[in-house]
Amino acid sequence: MIAYDLKCIDGHSFEGWFEDSQAYESQKKKGLVACPVCNSTRVTRIPSTFAIKSSQIPQKVSLEEEHLKKVGKKIVDFVQKNFDDVGCDFAKEALKIHYGVEEPRNIRGVSTEEEEKMLKEEGIEFLKVPMPERPDTDA
Repeated sequence: MIAYDLKCIDGHSFEGWFEDSQAYESQKKKGLVACPVCNSTRVTRIPSTFAIKSSQIPQKVSLEEEHLKKVGKKIVDFVQKNFDDVGCDFAKEALKIHYGVEEPRNIRGVSTEEEEKMLKEEGIEFLKVPMPERPDTDA
């Protein structure tokens, strides 16, 4: 099945569906393709808008969004440079620091909801900051 955008001699645009291009040509020659508005059989094909590739319009980013992205990147960079990555041992390391087993230092890592609840109950303050995934360095 093929769809054509059509226009009659009076300028009315409409769409016609045909089995293939030969079916369109055959029906047009027999006067079977007619404008649904004025019934004129003097019809021509016109370029279809969905068949014409247009260049992509770049999305405009507001100054506020651009500023927020920059601030977010600065925060991520600061955390990555100034906090020890303790991975899945975040809760353990936070407890050690809180109870003086280890020297105080800035740490970052991941924890479960249960571990976060326990840390709050122990009076340990922490801040959850979403960090972007690191690109795969093995590629």
